[in-house]
Order: sequence, then structure tokens, then C-alpha cells
Amino acid sequence: MESRSVPPGPYRATKLWNEITTSFRAGMPLRKHRQHFKKYGNCFTAGEAVDWLYDLLRNNNNFGPEVTRQQTIQLLRKFLKNHVIEDIKGRWGSENLDDNSQLFRFPANSPLKSFPRRHPELRKNSIENFSKDKDSIFKLRNLSRRTPKKSGLHFSQENIEKMNHVIINEDQENSVGNREISPEDIEEVWRYIILIYLQTILGVSSLEEVINPNQVVPQYITYNMTNTSKHGIVILQDKSDDLPHWVLSAMKCLANWPRSNMNNPTYIGFERDVFRTIADYFLDLPEPLLTFEYYELFVSILGLLQPHLERVAIDALQLCCLLLPPPNRRKLQLLMRMISRMSQNVDMPQLHDAMGTRSLMIHTFSRCVLCCAEEVDLDELLAARLVSFLMDHHQEILQVPSYLQTAVDKHLDYLKKGYIKNPGDGLIVPLPTYSYCKQISAQEFDEQKVSTSQAAIAELLENIIKNKSLPLKEKRKKLKQFQKEYPLIYQKRFPTTESEAVLFGDKPTIKQPMLILKKTKFRSLRYQLH
Repeated sequence: MESRSVPPGPYRATKLWNEITTSFRAGMPLRKHRQHFKKYGNCFTAGEAVDWLYDLLRNNNNFGPEVTRQQTIQLLRKFLKNHVIEDIKGRWGSENLDDNSQLFRFPANSPLKSFPRRHPELRKNSIENFSKDKDSIFKLRNLSRRTPKKSGLHFSQENIEKMNHVIINEDQENSVGNREISPEDIEEVWRYIILIYLQTILGVSSLEEVINPNQVVPQYITYNMTNTSKHGIVILQDKSDDLPHWVLSAMKCLANWPRSNMNNPTYIGFERDVFRTIADYFLDLPEPLLTFEYYELFVSILGLLQPHLERVAIDALQLCCLLLPPPNRRKLQLLMRMISRMSQNVDMPQLHDAMGTRSLMIHTFSRCVLCCAEEVDLDELLAARLVSFLMDHHQEILQVPSYLQTAVDKHLDYLKKGYIKNPGDGLIVPLPTYSYCKQISAQEFDEQKVSTSQAAIAELLENIIKNKSLPLKEKRKKLKQFQKEYPLIYQKRFPTTESEAVLFGDKPTIKQPMLILKKTKFRSLRYQLH
């Protein structure tokens, strides 16, 4: 089936789950199977499901060819656990599925997940923190209207100058004399500048559901930009936060293989043991290198990992990686440097019997880089997609963007010359980067949830109708099953039998006129009398 890219934005993991389950349910071929001398209709084997879903994921713009067959099996197990599929006897809830001839079928209920509801307290706090200055909110709306779309956006020098001009182009009539800039002002400017650039790159009207402004720590950003080696790698002042010496030595050994191994005693399988030592360290970290709190932010950027948006994705990841605590950024830099060199090293011995070096790197370290605090069904696939991109572009992504410091300096210079009066206390409040929706009641939320589900089910029906690769006989079966499960939605799409017949090109059956029938009988009678 033709795939479509899920754009950046809130709840991208849920949107991807709904897209994949919908495509799988609509396109997976069903047929009769025999098992233990008994026939079962409208079902499929686990092996057939693995083949079909593996091909779908590898050709899907949101996942790509890096997907492995084992990851496909893991996803099917999650399908079984979440009742997207069930075994032929109607059992589900476990993860007992392998690449074999075991029979499965689709249940009657919809596999779609509803979007999570944001906690009221979090929404309240965000509104209190970023709704103090009406003039700033008004200017943000004007800026949002002029924000360029994400497609084709690249921060060239011309774009940077335009952005800086928009950021500091305030109403001079409201400006006053010079003022002293406090450390708190500088921190707020850093927070504001990086968020406004990030919102512009992603091309979204709000970052509310993607990142909380309190998660942006200006001290982390400035440290990551200023305390670096000649290679751009973060230098930690507190060595207790750094990688242990034995891990660093092991990483240098594999990154420079075989040159680094000249003076070290080796044995058969030495490099595998060294690699396992490094992997064990990163797998035992208490949280991923991109941290749990930035999970939604990095997942939203995955929508930019398309060939024509590659430059935009690099710019977005470059900013997001500056938000990381310095120890995390340093570990990420060293890890990406090592696995990138290993995957390109033709002299590197085979580290796995059934997997190439690049696939092994992605499979081993993906969950060390990105995962959710609570288990998410597509974690492994999303993390693999991101790590693959980081491996290929880590030198650009993990370098310090010069335009950011320039934008901050210009904004601080503007603040020294004049600032916008706040009717409340006369202090400047940095322009917010968020827009907020009105909080709705529980009844309204439930009504929206039902309407969303109905629309998704209707979309499922359209997918079945428009699927050109589905045999006509199979399409009839699926539509008949859909009609049985969702009669009202089916009737709305096909109000008459004629509209349904048009889909299959059926010709209406015309009965013989009664006159001809009577004439035939009369002739038969006369023939018998003679």
C-alpha cells in the first residue's frame, strides 16, 4: 500500500501506530487454511504476516529499509498483546508469536488508539507561566503567520538574518532608555531564542505537547556550546560524570581498529568481548542518552527524516541535542563517533553471526539512545530510525551552530537599548513560543473521541476500497466483514445496492418478461397436444 509520511507534531508515535495497524488490517491477505484436519476461513499464518508486514515497514517512509525481520516479529507480538490480532481460537494478550504456521485472524474491534489526554495541572502551569504578557502573545501570533513551512527550510545566512530581524523587530515607540541585563534575563533570552528557532524548523503552531519550556535549561545550552574540544566534543569539568576509563579505552580500541590493537594481546573473539563490554555499559544506564523527558520532542523530529527534508532534520536535531545535559551529550558524541567508524571499517571482523556491523550497531544501541519511560509499542522501530540517521550525520548534528550565539547577542543588544513595557511590572517577558487551546469538558472530550474513532474506521473502509493490489474476491470478503462489524458506516458509504455494484462493475440481473414466459409455456402445451 502507498505510505504517507506522518509530519512532526504531538503524539507522533500514536499516529504512526494507528497508520500501521490500519494498513495492516486493510491490506493483509486473508484466505482459508487447514490445521489439525480442520478448515478455517479469513485467517493468515504468522509467517505470512511477517512477510507482508516486513515488506510494508521497509517501504514505509516513516521507518525505511533499516527495519529487520526480528523487529517485525516483535511488532506482531505487540499486535497480539494489544488485540490488533488474535489467534484462531480468539486468544490474545500474550506475546506468543513466532515466524511459523500458527494461525491468526483479525478481531471485530477497532485496533486504533486514542490520543493521550494532557494532565490538567501541566496545562494550567504552562498557561500561568507563558500568558502574562498580552503584547508578547500578540507579537507571537504575528510571527507564527510569517513562519516559513518546514518543507525546504534551511538556515542559510540569509534565513538567519531574516529570522534575527523578525525576532528583534519590536515597536520602537514602546522602547525606553538603557537597562541593565541580569543573568536571569540572559537565561530567558537563550530559552526563548532556541524555542522560537525550533518551532520555526518544525513548522508547527505550538510546541505545547512536544516540550515543556521548563525542560529547556539555558545552562546546559551555553555549557554545550562553549566547553568543547577541538573536535567539538563536550569536555566535562566534573570527571565523575564522564565515561569510566575502561569504557573509553574499549571504545578507542574498536573505533581505531586494528591500529589501536598493535600493542594489546589479542585472541580469537577478542573484539567481540570488547564490544560486549561497551554494550553492557550503555545498556545499564538508568535512562537513554536523549533522556525520557525529550522523548516526544525527538519522536516528532522523525517526521523530517525524508530525502527532501534531510537538511531540515539536521538543523532540528542540532538544536535539540544542545538541550541535553552535558554528560549525555558527551556520551552521545563519543558513541556516535565509535559506531559510525566501526560500521564503515572494512577491516572490522564480523561481530555477529547473522547481522552486519551497521545493523548490529543500530540494533544494539537504539534503545540506549531513545526510548520512553513507559513502554511504547513502536519504540524499537522509532529508535532504530533515529540512530541510523544520527550515524550518517553525527558530525553536523553534534556540532555547535554559530547562528544561535549571533541571534542571542543581537537580542541582548536590543534589550540593552530598549524593551517592551509590561503593564504589570514594567519588565520584559521574552516572547512565548506557545499557543494554547481552551480546556474542554470530559463530555466534549468523549464526544470528540467517538467522532475521531468513527472517522478512522471510515478511513479504514476507504483503504479497503482503494487498495488496487487486493484481489477482487478478497476485497468482497473484507467488505462483507466490514459491513457486518460496522453496518452504519458501511451504509453511509454505500446507501444503495447500485452504489456498491459500481465498485465491482457488476451488471444488474434482468429477469425475463412474464409475457415471454407465458408464451413459452403455451407453445410447449400446443406441441404436446399435436
